[in-house]
Amino acid sequence: MFPTRVMRMQASRPFAFPTPKEAQSATAHTISQRLRTLKRVPPELIPLGIVLGIAVGAAIYSSGKKLMTDKTLRLSRNSPESREH
Repeated sequence: MFPTRVMRMQASRPFAFPTPKEAQSATAHTISQRLRTLKRVPPELIPLGIVLGIAVGAAIYSSGKKLMTDKTLRLSRNSPESREH
């Protein structure tokens, strides 16, 4: 790799690790900037995101329902006096 390319790669370092002053000025625009980046998502990926969102939601729901309703789950350790040897 040429030394000039290495020097050119370090130009983006302030964006990766901003100084405290840059971090304060950037926080005011982060929500609007993130909303603008959603417009750059290709339309083909939107149905995939919806399906993944539904799948994750269903997994959380079914896991939560299982944890709340299943009486055979062991939720705590057995106390030493109740163990049979």
